[in-house]
Amino acid sequence: MASYSPKRMPFHDESSVSHNSASAITCAESSLTTDMAIMVQTKKIMDGVNAKIQTVKNIDQPMTTLKSYIVDVISKMDQIDKDNRRKATIGIFGQSGHGKSSLINAILGEEDLLPPGSLGACTAVVTQVEANLDDSNYTAEIELYSKEEWDRMLQTLFRVLSDDSEDRDDEMFESAKEKITAVYGQDADKKKIEELKKDKKFAEISNFLSDSEKIISKRERSDFANEVACFIQYSVASPGGWYWPLVKSVKIKIPNCDELLKHIVLLDLPGIGDCNKTREDLWKSKLRECSSVWIVSDINRAITDKDPWGILKHCIQDLGPGGECKNISFICTKTDDINPGAYMRGSRLTKDEIGNKDQTAVCILHRNKTTKESVKKKIESLNPGTKKLMEKISTEVFTVSSKAFFQQNLNLEPTETEIPKLQEVLKSINRRINQEMARGYVSDAKGVLSLIQIFSPNTNEEMVETKAKVHDKLANNLKNALTELDRQFEKMYEDLDMCLSEGVQKSVRLCVATAQKELIAPDDIDNRGFHKTLKALCKNKGHYWSKNWCMILDLNECLATHMQESINEEFNQIFPVNGKTEKSLQKHLDNVSIIQSDNTYCRSSMLYHIQNFIKTRENKLKVLLGRKVINRKKEIYSSISTTIQKKMGIGYKKAAKIKGNNTLKKMQNILSGTIESLKDDMFNDAKTEFLEKFEKLKLEIKNDFESEMKRSMEPFHLHTGKTTLLGK
Repeated sequence: MASYSPKRMPFHDESSVSHNSASAITCAESSLTTDMAIMVQTKKIMDGVNAKIQTVKNIDQPMTTLKSYIVDVISKMDQIDKDNRRKATIGIFGQSGHGKSSLINAILGEEDLLPPGSLGACTAVVTQVEANLDDSNYTAEIELYSKEEWDRMLQTLFRVLSDDSEDRDDEMFESAKEKITAVYGQDADKKKIEELKKDKKFAEISNFLSDSEKIISKRERSDFANEVACFIQYSVASPGGWYWPLVKSVKIKIPNCDELLKHIVLLDLPGIGDCNKTREDLWKSKLRECSSVWIVSDINRAITDKDPWGILKHCIQDLGPGGECKNISFICTKTDDINPGAYMRGSRLTKDEIGNKDQTAVCILHRNKTTKESVKKKIESLNPGTKKLMEKISTEVFTVSSKAFFQQNLNLEPTETEIPKLQEVLKSINRRINQEMARGYVSDAKGVLSLIQIFSPNTNEEMVETKAKVHDKLANNLKNALTELDRQFEKMYEDLDMCLSEGVQKSVRLCVATAQKELIAPDDIDNRGFHKTLKALCKNKGHYWSKNWCMILDLNECLATHMQESINEEFNQIFPVNGKTEKSLQKHLDNVSIIQSDNTYCRSSMLYHIQNFIKTRENKLKVLLGRKVINRKKEIYSSISTTIQKKMGIGYKKAAKIKGNNTLKKMQNILSGTIESLKDDMFNDAKTEFLEKFEKLKLEIKNDFESEMKRSMEPFHLHTGKTTLLGK
């Protein structure tokens, strides 16, 4: 028998609408030039199909069930634009004053949108910028702490201010003072909390916090900037009425920038120099969402400044194996800030090399080139551990001038500011996501139309019997697919178990010495002030991140190092950040199918449509499972350090209470002693927690695959009568 070709498929008159719809989609794919145009046209076609189905009345129960199923599938297809999980998140690091706000303004082509210093000025507020897809207003969605949460925070801040001991943490003291005066005004930090509660301003703030979210929406950019300023800026010269300490996060939505930000979120991730655990947890979770990271630094300090490199070293675990970051870009800003004469002397650039060209422009471009080379060399010289984790993460270096992009009398062509390069990066990401969405939608649409064609009103008893046999065959294939998934998971489990066991042994043997050398009693630390840092670390459950990133300490991560090193290679094979490997879970998911590869389905049009429908459902499910795998792998990887943090809690509490003479030595002894006494149980518990989470992922994947495939097979059990859903 000749193999089945969809082009020669004999359609019945009763299914002509389905046939014509499928043909229209194929025509749209071949004639339209953009993915979104194809998707829009396909949506129109499916809206027509849905409307036609909705008008069908007086049908038997099996056909009613089929109708409900198809309407549900189409409804879920129409939610695709609202699926925020498809958005790519770009995390932006950098100190206030290094040009983050100006950079975003330039990329969006809105010179005065975000005032200088608005990103990062408030050290702990997570701010994200995205496209407003609803209207033409500039909008800010501001998430506030509840009144109860702020009251608890205020108690903590005043406790910090009341600490007049010698080992007081000065940075935490200044941070507490800054927050209280920002909200309540000058000298508010000098009052007792009971006095402050009697103040009129205190009542105003309590009333202000009665709403958990504040929305600002303005047609004019200047009006928006003025009203949102008090939530994202702070002026030391004018204390009071600045609300950023009350803010958990800010979402800023910009109109008319679909081409750049439709599927992208720009996420400012400032330093954590903060004693607030809620903000720290939010920071960590947001970091792990980033598919790209931009590290922003003033070009004059790009190499010498410790901040960008400290950020990279500290965050690489959460970006790579513990996250989903595929790209890290180093963005050197303020390239227009140059003294040509001084630069020529320092770089030994001669007048002959300048020639008839603009001296300033030549100096800028020369410095841009040498800076890029220096940054790339710096990346190559990173410590082996960090470099190893970055192997699968691509890196780029940009040298930009936001000022020269807007003011074209500043010697540089627009392309030489490299702002257009960054705009193209965003456009490229948007195009890729548009393509993925369009292809997914078209595939789903074809699957629905195939399902409708399966239930032709001319279906005879032989076809009903054939559908039943196909259902039984698919059910058997599903059992085999689940068995194969189980086998692959078991193999991955065994490999991880072996690596973790090695990590436990290594950790038990080396953890005390490693912790003392790297963090508890390092040789290169000035002991005169280190006791304050160590106490702050203990109060914050093992973390200490200074306000400006100059010191980042994490005892939990330090203790997790040997276990992470033991599993990183195997973990990255199973959960690669970029692409797939022979061992990757995603590859195994892609290979599993309840559709066999033989010619069984090529013998009739009905069997072809069954195959096509099931294949589209499988493909959609695998995309959803792929997202679940990414989210769960972050939890699995981070479980090592979180288990250690819980176990070390008793030691942190005890060390944090130490006061008086020899405070540093006593805290060091407590921490070292806690590690020594807990090490066997602590690392074995971390291993157990890791493997339990992996086992839970296996069960979720298998259950989701089984339930969705069974649901997709259910229509083939239906024995419909002579009614068609689409009619003639």
